[in-house]
Amino acid sequence: MDGKRYWNPRESTVERVPNEIVVSCEQPGIMAAPHWHAQAEVNFVFRGGLEYEMHGHRVRLEAGAVALFWGGLPHRVVDTRKDTYFHAIHLPLFHFFRLRLASHLQQRLMRGATLLAAEPQPDDAPAFLRRARYLTSLDPSLVRHGIDELLLRLERIGLEPHEILEPVEPSPGTQAEQASFQGIRRICGFIAENFREDIDCVDIAVSADIHPKYAMSVFKRSTGMSLGEYVSLMRVSYAQALLMREDASILQVAMDSGFGSVSAFNKCFRKKAGMTPSEFKREHRSAPPHLHA
Repeated sequence: MDGKRYWNPRESTVERVPNEIVVSCEQPGIMAAPHWHAQAEVNFVFRGGLEYEMHGHRVRLEAGAVALFWGGLPHRVVDTRKDTYFHAIHLPLFHFFRLRLASHLQQRLMRGATLLAAEPQPDDAPAFLRRARYLTSLDPSLVRHGIDELLLRLERIGLEPHEILEPVEPSPGTQAEQASFQGIRRICGFIAENFREDIDCVDIAVSADIHPKYAMSVFKRSTGMSLGEYVSLMRVSYAQALLMREDASILQVAMDSGFGSVSAFNKCFRKKAGMTPSEFKREHRSAPPHLHA
């Protein structure tokens, strides 16, 4: 054996828990095929290095690198050094929408770009170790603190010198794979830009220039979710971020998140979040000031 780890994406469980933070602290595994998940992903490399094949670009992460990318588009680890150790933090979309990033950065990330800190920071290694410990704690206060720390670190990337790597050319693969990947990319891009509008499966399929039945089939096969479920997840995640604000009204949040009525908002929110919007708002009233910015 060459000392590298190999991993089958079919063994992944992160796709099943889109509303949970999942922290992996390990040697990254070279993946036989791309995978998708409905979270943003944060990577920090402690030692060694790894290379990702994103959809349309490649990203090489060396020791000290901090990266943020949208997990809803196909990506896979294609190479690592045998001594590589990293943290991969899968961040629910609710928290991604809380990030105070410039709007152009947020939109580019949602369309498949990768955001990288330009220079390693000496305090990142101990800070990521602490965040991993907090995020996996059974103490809700520590979890909240770990989330806030992580969001602040990601916001700092946008305020300091950084790189933004974007899709340029399709990644290698069979013609069928390319057609599928291109369809997924166009679908996710359209949803990212329009989920707050009144859209349906036909609108989404037309944006990707494919038949609605094929759009629904390829999306479900690739992500494990239906188009409707993904749109609802985006809307509820966005609504959760809005509800963190002190002045948020349930009606305004419902309208701003793409729901046509408060009753539809309440029903979908309870299904996705396990509580009503009002209960969620009350539960987060004591959140630190950062959460309300």
